[in-house]
Amino acid sequence: METLVLKANDVSAMPRALELLRAGEIVALPTDTVYGIMADGYNADAIEKLFIAKDRPSHKAIQLLIADAADLERAAARVSPQARTLAETFFPGGLTLVVQARDDLPKNLRADTDTIGVRLPDAPLVREIARALGRPLAATSANRSGGANPRTAQDVLRDLDGRVPLILDGGATPDSVPSTVLDCTVEPPRVLRAGAIAITEIEHALGMTLAY
Repeated sequence: METLVLKANDVSAMPRALELLRAGEIVALPTDTVYGIMADGYNADAIEKLFIAKDRPSHKAIQLLIADAADLERAAARVSPQARTLAETFFPGGLTLVVQARDDLPKNLRADTDTIGVRLPDAPLVREIARALGRPLAATSANRSGGANPRTAQDVLRDLDGRVPLILDGGATPDSVPSTVLDCTVEPPRVLRAGAIAITEIEHALGMTLAY
């Protein structure tokens, strides 16, 4: 496979990305945290390509990136009061909420669990593509498993050249820190990964101490 790199502001960039996503392919895009590789979040075959491109173990679930806060309901069978408060406070931004997954989500996306991580990125390009696609985007960092978090298109190309058909180059991401991940299916929510949003900020917003 040949990997094409297009500037994100190129007039052909978004149409090409959408063409590939609709055809069940994967693309790499810059987010507000790190570069990610993405697929149609309702296409199990496309999601499988994410695992293959990254050499990602199949037991590791993949998150969904949504276009708008209201799309949380498209991924979650139930949204707890704590998850709703966190979405209202920190979306869009670097916080992933693990919620009870809808039954109609692909099983390989959930890694055979009953939960799913959902994030609304502060990245207009990603949100615009998800909105135009009409579906959330399955997304994971655009690097080989165990590799450094990619901040540039060149980082992605170094790891995934020949493994992804398209990289949109939007310059360096603001930071190399991935999102903070919270399990909101339990009370109090449990920290699964510390990241872009400080735990103290989250605890202040909820008025409670998080579990670890």
